[in-house]
Amino acid sequence: MSDITELDTFSWRSNKPEAFSMHRILIVTPDRASLSAFATSLAESQDVQVAWAESGQAAIADVMKHTPLGVIINDNLLDMTGLDLVRRLLPISALINTVVVSDLPHEDFHEASEGLGILSQLPPKPKPADASSILERLKRIAAATTAQPRT
Repeated sequence: MSDITELDTFSWRSNKPEAFSMHRILIVTPDRASLSAFATSLAESQDVQVAWAESGQAAIADVMKHTPLGVIINDNLLDMTGLDLVRRLLPISALINTVVVSDLPHEDFHEASEGLGILSQLPPKPKPADASSILERLKRIAAATTAQPRT
């Protein structure tokens, strides 16, 4: 059995599907319960598809097949740490936006993750408001990187 599954809790709200852009967010954790409220909040957005991976290796395989808007990573995975996964994702694409769920104090997390380009640190049980904030930031980054140059 694969350790990657998807939530199908998104919906179409556009009259023009061709104008609709689905954003894929991969959540990497062996403990779905700790991130379920966060994931549900993400999936409530009309243009978000949430996918899950239980291990770092499964996340790497998934990212190589599907380009995510962002990867939310639990710091304690089955086969590596969250920061190790970020390090392994960088050679695949340095433009992958990562967020790490970690209980390290902010200064210690900053020191440990310096140079990895991590978008944000989340607390061990992030709230729906955290999901809204992260999603807004990810969408702003996506809009800025896909904007057409003015002529």
